[in-house]
Amino acid sequence: MEFDPALYGAVAESLLLAAGWPGHRMPLVIGDCNAPHVRAQLHNKKATDIFPDAVHPEAALSGLYLYISCFEESHTIAQDIKNADGSYWHAILHRLEPDAGNASYWFHKMGGHAVFPLLAKEAAALGYKTKATWDPQAFLAFCDSGANQKLTLEIQNAEWQLLFHHCARTK
Repeated sequence: MEFDPALYGAVAESLLLAAGWPGHRMPLVIGDCNAPHVRAQLHNKKATDIFPDAVHPEAALSGLYLYISCFEESHTIAQDIKNADGSYWHAILHRLEPDAGNASYWFHKMGGHAVFPLLAKEAAALGYKTKATWDPQAFLAFCDSGANQKLTLEIQNAEWQLLFHHCARTK
């Protein structure tokens, strides 16, 4: 996927660029917020201030916080979103915690997701052995194994881009 921050509006684009896009990758294990200057810009803003025309502004905001490793903020938002998008962000952040059991619960609760077919293609193109349909539980096990961290980072980045785009795209 060719990810273009400009698709999500000027505010979101400036925040993503300030967070280090395109070179920044979320870590495999969540740590301290790595962009406190972006966190400060997000403070006291509503999701619709940043993503006014997004399909799901709250889910996009949860994803943005996760991108900059602001675990608590992302978690607070994701746990209140009662659909597959919220469950997906929730599962990813617990995968990064790492809390495989909790991540597995949220992946199971989520069921399928619209980004799975594209994610399976992206992951396969990166060299990950996957079926035609994305299996988040299998990727969770792959992450837990610690095998091929470079590949894991690239797949996680593709996953983030696809899910973020799904949530932040315009109506």
